[in-house]
Amino acid sequence: MQIDGSCLCGNVKYSVSGNIGNIEHCHCRTCRKAHASAFSSVAAVRDADFKITGGEWLSSYESSKGKIRYFCSTCGTQIYAKREGAPNIILRLGSLDTDQKLNEKKHIWVSQKASWYKINSDLPEHDEYE
Repeated sequence: MQIDGSCLCGNVKYSVSGNIGNIEHCHCRTCRKAHASAFSSVAAVRDADFKITGGEWLSSYESSKGKIRYFCSTCGTQIYAKREGAPNIILRLGSLDTDQKLNEKKHIWVSQKASWYKINSDLPEHDEYE
């Protein structure tokens, strides 16, 4: 089954031909800033299974050493991130268009969680990325 996604304005489109990994909710400072939200819900996708199908407006930013974030230069939607040397991309699940039944796995970087947000789930919480 092909899974599709896009940015808010529709200029960047992508497809995933393989599996999407388990959901991790990242509370690190850079994810909070990049998404202007309490956390970012992400999952790993193998490089070979991810394809940009419309992305002439795709821009990038190195948010930390060796980690590049890719986003729409028109509307700013974060699409994915890529760590140098990693065999997968980090897909930003808010950009999915195809409804998926994915499994939540954990909260990460809880040590940097927004002070005004309370985690209200039974998922494991990790101070950093394990």
